Amino acid sequence: MTTTTLAVLVPLLPFLGALAGLLLGRTAPGFVRPLAVLPTLASLVLAATVAWRQGGGQAVDTATELTPTGSVPVELALYVDGFAALTAVLVTVVAACVQIYSTGYLRDDPRYPSYAALVSLFTSAMLLVVYSGDLMVLLVGWEVMGICSYFLVGHYWETPEARAASLKAFLVTKLGDVPFLIGLFALATDAGSFRVTRILGAVADGGIEHPTLICLLLLAGVAGKSAQFPLHTWLPDAMAGPTPVSALIHAATMVAAGVYFVARLLPLFEASQAAMTVLAVMAAVTMTGSALAALAQDDIKRVLAYSTIGQLGYMTGALAVADRGAAVFHLLSHGAFKALLFLAAGVIIHAAGTNSLAAMSRMGHLRDRVPDAYWTMTVALLALAAIPPFSGFFSKEAVLGVAEHVVTGHTEHAPAAAGWIVLLAGLVTALLTAAYATRLWLLAFRGEGPEAPDHGRQPLTMTAVLWVLAVPSLALGGFAFRVLPDWFDGHDLTPTLTTSVLGTGVALVGGIVTYATWRHTTAHAARVPLGAVAAHPEGDAGLVEAEAIASHAPAYGDIAYAPDPSDPGRLLLGPLHRPAAAGFHLDAVYTALFVRPVRAGANLVRFLDREVVETYVRGAGALPRWLGAAVRRAQTGNVQTYVSALLAGTVVLAVAAVLVATGA
Repeated sequence: MTTTTLAVLVPLLPFLGALAGLLLGRTAPGFVRPLAVLPTLASLVLAATVAWRQGGGQAVDTATELTPTGSVPVELALYVDGFAALTAVLVTVVAACVQIYSTGYLRDDPRYPSYAALVSLFTSAMLLVVYSGDLMVLLVGWEVMGICSYFLVGHYWETPEARAASLKAFLVTKLGDVPFLIGLFALATDAGSFRVTRILGAVADGGIEHPTLICLLLLAGVAGKSAQFPLHTWLPDAMAGPTPVSALIHAATMVAAGVYFVARLLPLFEASQAAMTVLAVMAAVTMTGSALAALAQDDIKRVLAYSTIGQLGYMTGALAVADRGAAVFHLLSHGAFKALLFLAAGVIIHAAGTNSLAAMSRMGHLRDRVPDAYWTMTVALLALAAIPPFSGFFSKEAVLGVAEHVVTGHTEHAPAAAGWIVLLAGLVTALLTAAYATRLWLLAFRGEGPEAPDHGRQPLTMTAVLWVLAVPSLALGGFAFRVLPDWFDGHDLTPTLTTSVLGTGVALVGGIVTYATWRHTTAHAARVPLGAVAAHPEGDAGLVEAEAIASHAPAYGDIAYAPDPSDPGRLLLGPLHRPAAAGFHLDAVYTALFVRPVRAGANLVRFLDREVVETYVRGAGALPRWLGAAVRRAQTGNVQTYVSALLAGTVVLAVAAVLVATGA
């Protein structure tokens, strides 16, 4: 088969698997797991074959007109370059691992058939985004991912947390998608096409008349989909969904879509210095703010969620300094180790049989209980902290290196201000990332919390996947920075000496200081009765036990820890700990600025509709009804009554005539 045919089959197979899974989920449940796993594995093989054939060479570019529009045509276009080929491989690897992992994690879940079908549909939509050469077709995949995310995050819809999280994720991302859609239409109007190649050609020829306005509109959608400031608040709450969903959404698929979109159209953004500066500021605020928030979280999945937001900030920072190679390199590296982190966290949660153990202050005696999760999560955390020779070191240093090149004037594709912003924010974030990664490892595996009931050894399908993802987390960066430039426009990804020393140095400082703080505060840890956590003003009363639905396990423990005084994050952040733990109260700000005014407006409209409009309508109907009732009473059907009324009327008329005549 040709490369084009293989590329078409890559998103098509998961879609067909999703369709078959939905149709056969009730009638033939034995086929559900094969239909979830096999099409995704086949898609992985085909994506790898497409990448091998493409080889970083000439892009596969083909199209056929989808439907005549009378103006700007919409085409079913395929565009597979080095970026698309490798991103598709990452998506299918993570999706296959998640599907295999879920067969064990959700083995007792009665809604597994619909879950597996939605994961397959989600995978198909992301692959459509990756391979599409037409922005309107890309938008279809973009929106399908959004609705799948709504259903997957709300999988445990029995819990109010899951329902609220799914609705919040949907609304916040749609808030960004509205200007995104307007920007797409404006871009197509200027370029005369939705085709990526023609748009880039128009950019090169100076045919885009409003690049700044278009880029800012598009960035709103990117901020929503890739959870960048100020539309990032939905991502931590999305932890109410099953842990494999978190691994899928937060590693290689939905949140990476915005970064990938900007990378695909980077020359358009380079045409606007203002847009590049805005992108740099957005990246800097996102990465530093999310790192501070991660250092204050008690729930292990929320730590990883804020970590995802920060690492996406590195990717957008690389794009802000006009290097999509470094951005996609970090996207690939991050996809592997972040998926591993979430799936390892799922093993920990599954071992206890309840999501309550996601609170790190309550963890204890886990190192020997979940050795696979312990060792693989250690590898992933070292990659996250960018410690050499793990993959995160090479990809993160690629981002810092290109920022340094902009600062030193080695490239003129981005403003120097953007370079300084990304470089300084990146170094601060590297320090904080190592700090919260070390804190997570210490509290999760060396904590002294109560020992949870032992729910048995984890299924092989869960633990084997961890070791599969540990391989790229450990080894990807070591050779990728030598190979990937051939796939990524030839841009050098070799770590530079200055940023390598600075980045690794601040990371080591962050880890060592956190460890020393933990050792200092461990002696002061105190046990308290059950209920103290909820009563404490900073207590984690919002922890849900949604995932107990999957394992049918009892609640964890009969005692709890108060906000742990041995938590190094509390001492390191000081007065920042409370606002950081609450996400710097952005949700409260948005509630005051947007939610309450909208509700007040809705209440006013409801009042006017009920008390004014309905009163007028009721009055307009009542008057004819009253007149009709009066006339109806006069029609008695009695002849004597009619004659009497006629005589009375005659008398009245006669009297009136006499009075008129007398007056005359």
